Amino acid sequence: MGAAFCLAQRKLQPFSSRYSRHDFTLPQLFACLVLGQLFQLSYRRLEKFLRDVPDWLAEMGMSRAPDHNTLCRAAARLLTSRFAQLLLDEQVDWAAKARLLGLGKRPLAIDSSMFESRHVSRHYEHRKSRSDRKNKSPGKSSRKRTVRSLPKLAVAVDCKSHLVLSMWTGTGMGSDSPHFEPVLFHAWRRAPGRRFTVVADAGYDAEHNHELARRDLGLRSIIPATTGRKPASRRRIRMRWRRQMSRLLATRRSRRRCGYTQRWQVETAISMKKRNLGSALRGRTSCSRKRDLRLKVLTHNLMILRRSRGSRQSTFHVLGHYARRGVRTVDRIAIKRPPDDRRMRRPVVGPG
Repeated sequence: MGAAFCLAQRKLQPFSSRYSRHDFTLPQLFACLVLGQLFQLSYRRLEKFLRDVPDWLAEMGMSRAPDHNTLCRAAARLLTSRFAQLLLDEQVDWAAKARLLGLGKRPLAIDSSMFESRHVSRHYEHRKSRSDRKNKSPGKSSRKRTVRSLPKLAVAVDCKSHLVLSMWTGTGMGSDSPHFEPVLFHAWRRAPGRRFTVVADAGYDAEHNHELARRDLGLRSIIPATTGRKPASRRRIRMRWRRQMSRLLATRRSRRRCGYTQRWQVETAISMKKRNLGSALRGRTSCSRKRDLRLKVLTHNLMILRRSRGSRQSTFHVLGHYARRGVRTVDRIAIKRPPDDRRMRRPVVGPG
């Protein structure tokens, strides 16, 4: 909560308008939203929870807990794409100053994943599909309607620290190739040095993606050339970079040598978000679900910055340097997790 408050103070204005009531500042409301995402609380439950921790509120200069309507309106304003990009810029800057990024030795991994649009058990989905098949209702199946409304998140992750450098949010299944450009560009813009290797799965296989990474951005891209009809031989792949990928990733040894085996770290980062912050979203509209995905990514990065082992002192030094009045150091607000809540542990990165 303290790290979120320090982050928002660096990038957000105190108030959205000079004519507003000025009961709470935007950094204070953002810290409350991060706390609710951390404990997976709704707006009403978050309001009740904040009333029970007046000392946490006093550390940020708050005399009372905000109403659930205030929190809902704050989420609609603070979790837009523009503000999320600003906060993500500051998080990557903190990680670079704390020396958490390892893009010089490990690649940048890009992947996407679907999240659940509501809290529904797998048993209920299975029984409902069986009943639908028995009834044989005409028209489109419920599976197609469900797939079209599923929220989708694409991220670019540093393979060393599992920190998210850029993100893209959308709705519905489809090809991953169209959002390769915005995800890679924002990661390249934020990365220090701007010289690294980018790896992605076959869903991003396209010659124009290699052209973007290699010629426009000066990066080394590694993407398996398996999209489309399988050719009889590698010589029939006419595109230059796709033909080179088929030779580069031909054997297990070559895949490990070029660094493609590190692509699984992005799968680990996505799994960390779903296990620690939940795989289901509380929003009921497409825009609200996108805001929930952005908040999950920002909270995930704050948890890594707050709890990363090995660089703990350097990370706290950066956060404490940016703290202003109300929070002199991040350690003063120690988030006490419930006994049954799992603490986020840093996964072990293999030597691949």
